[in-house]
Amino acid sequence: MFRRLFPPAYADDSIAEDEYRRMVQPDLDETRALALDTLAKTADATELSEEELDAWVRALNYIRLWLGTLLDISEDDPQDEPEDPAHLLYYLLTAWQELVVSVLSGED
Repeated sequence: MFRRLFPPAYADDSIAEDEYRRMVQPDLDETRALALDTLAKTADATELSEEELDAWVRALNYIRLWLGTLLDISEDDPQDEPEDPAHLLYYLLTAWQELVVSVLSGED
């Protein structure tokens, strides 16, 4: 279920994959948790630092990947006007992420 959030580094080598997970998974988990925590703590902020915006991009991506996996959304799916709340949320998260990226890149 979380393959998109935790893609394998060594898909064809289970021993190397296990070693990789043992070495990097704790840091990846901590990084994800910090980004999600920053998003939660600053959700009602009127201004965000560049560091906080970076955390927002990562946190929104994690949430989108998780939700996209649950909804079985792929890049090949047409982006019609969804009517169910879960798909609407997915596309809203996508729009927010695009906005934050544009702010970070100086486009907005």
